[in-house]
Amino acid sequence: MLCPLCGVRRARRGCPALGKQICAVCCGTKRLVQIQCPSDCTWLASARDHPAAAVVRRQQRDVGTLVQMMRDFNDRQSQILFLVASFLIAYEPPDFQSVIDHDVAEAAASLAATFETAARGVIYEHRPASLPAERLVTALKAVLAEAAQGASSSFDRDAAVVLRRLEEAIGEARTGDPANQRAFLELLARVIPKRDEVDKRGGPEPSRLIVP
Repeated sequence: MLCPLCGVRRARRGCPALGKQICAVCCGTKRLVQIQCPSDCTWLASARDHPAAAVVRRQQRDVGTLVQMMRDFNDRQSQILFLVASFLIAYEPPDFQSVIDHDVAEAAASLAATFETAARGVIYEHRPASLPAERLVTALKAVLAEAAQGASSSFDRDAAVVLRRLEEAIGEARTGDPANQRAFLELLARVIPKRDEVDKRGGPEPSRLIVP
């Protein structure tokens, strides 16, 4: 029987998340990215205990990208970055169409321009050209507005810096993997755990950066 995900290789591994047999390659490459693996999956546990060299190298690249994006950030900027990243991982568009890196970059650019204008004392809302990016901006603005409550006036400048850096990182991710339209979003999903995963573990929330 062929793997239902790729339709090319033989299905030899039982996937508890999908309730189907899939191939080893799809299991390894789509795990926790396209497949929401349960914590008790034996293949997931084995991969975590004995990661392949390629996986370790990818983890190192992912963390390196995140560290580079956070270079010279102050505490508030770091908090804003993880707030935005957590939002992007959990974001579900109203039309159920997956957003791609280009949508996120466009949204980040327009929202950064809005914050930069506000920091100069001028209220002007910059709007992205595409509908997916505009919907993303609307949702992200609400999240940042809540975070800004009670904050000093420098919040607008800090948010603009973070969003510009996010735009820059997306461009670099797309350059490194031009065929993958969700390269950056998948990177975020690999290095930052979702809120429900943290809640299932219980106890105080640990660092949201996964270091290999």
